[in-house]
Amino acid sequence: MPSPTSPEVTVYIGLKPTMTYVFQVITQLNSGAGPVLVKARGNAIARAVDVVEVIRRRFLEGQVEVGAIVIGTERLTNHGGRDANVSSISIPVTRTTPVPVAPPAAPAKSGPS
Repeated sequence: MPSPTSPEVTVYIGLKPTMTYVFQVITQLNSGAGPVLVKARGNAIARAVDVVEVIRRRFLEGQVEVGAIVIGTERLTNHGGRDANVSSISIPVTRTTPVPVAPPAAPAKSGPS
């Protein structure tokens, strides 16, 4: 359940490369966002699973938790005007460790004048 200070963010998976979405989700998690929902429909479902697995196993290993995955079917009208059932998935990813804080910048040293 998202808290008022950390809103829920949704990343919709489409045709871009997997790493594009990986960095979007990591950016949201590092900015202190609440659960990040990774959502996809149809052929993009496999890419959504890949995105979450890359985050979980390569970039934030042991630092994120995958919540209850929701699957479903949506009824859409395709390009030909016919109704079609399209599968959908929603995968919540939550950071379990504190967001890293960047060290303060060192003051600029002034050289001899």
